[in-house]
Amino acid sequence: MFIGYGEAETFLRNCEDAVIITHQSPDGDCIGAGFGLKEILSELGIRSRVVCSDEFPHRYDFLTNVGAGEDFEPKTVIAVDIADTKLMGGYKDIYGDRVQLCIDHHESNKNYAEKTLLRPKAAAACEIIYDLAKFMGVEINRHCAMCLYTGIATDSGCFRYDCTTPRAHEIAAEMKRSYDINFARINRYMFEVKSRGRMLLEAKFAGLMEEYLGGRLVIAAVTQEMMGNLGVSFDEFEGLAPMTIQLENTEVGILMKEREPGVFRCSFRSADSVNVSDICHILGGGGHAKAAGCTVEGNLESAKRKLIDAVAGVIS
Repeated sequence: MFIGYGEAETFLRNCEDAVIITHQSPDGDCIGAGFGLKEILSELGIRSRVVCSDEFPHRYDFLTNVGAGEDFEPKTVIAVDIADTKLMGGYKDIYGDRVQLCIDHHESNKNYAEKTLLRPKAAAACEIIYDLAKFMGVEINRHCAMCLYTGIATDSGCFRYDCTTPRAHEIAAEMKRSYDINFARINRYMFEVKSRGRMLLEAKFAGLMEEYLGGRLVIAAVTQEMMGNLGVSFDEFEGLAPMTIQLENTEVGILMKEREPGVFRCSFRSADSVNVSDICHILGGGGHAKAAGCTVEGNLESAKRKLIDAVAGVIS
């Protein structure tokens, strides 16, 4: 059931011992939304903890080191930035059918929770968390401000992507003005600081990009063997997908990452008018019009063929 801010406030003020689930392969927005919501619940005197089926990347230590929360048997299950229970990874079997509240901004949300606060026009889930806190009249502390700024900055590509709303700029300005967050340091760690393996991968990336459908589609595939040779982990791929649409005339770009043998996590990007969420929906995934994802199984060539056929059916 889709709800508004009033119903979300009533739910949160009356919940107890909440577990906040973030999606697998966690990024800045789900981490920021999870830990930002944890701070809001703390202001209300409600215990909570943030969980993820994958480890939080180390570059987010400045957000996650505050603590994921106390150990308790949850009475409330909340999901943030998760459009589909499949994205919970290992927590799907534990919490997938128990989610009481979902806070999300993906137009492909499956409405799996008892209550869903969905704002598909928001630049990030953190934008919704901010508006919810303001609606509730709950004080935002400095750590919460860092969480919300990080989520908005990362999901908007440092305010470069089409999803960037005027509201996103307004919230970022408020975080800078009222909470004295070190936004330059956050942006440096989010967008500039990289491991040596990541830099080697970026140096090889142009050679990985293959053109299909007359150059309208570009696919870059990274296998587990390549990750091992370069010394990069799965969580270091954040921010690489947009490079697939940098070639002129490209309409759709796909970054394939082999999560486990024969299982590829595919990140889609649209350069212009193609709705990649529609393509990913065909493949069992979803997301936003300009940025979406799905999982494809098979060997590398058969997985590529599935992607090419799905894209061809939409842009031909």
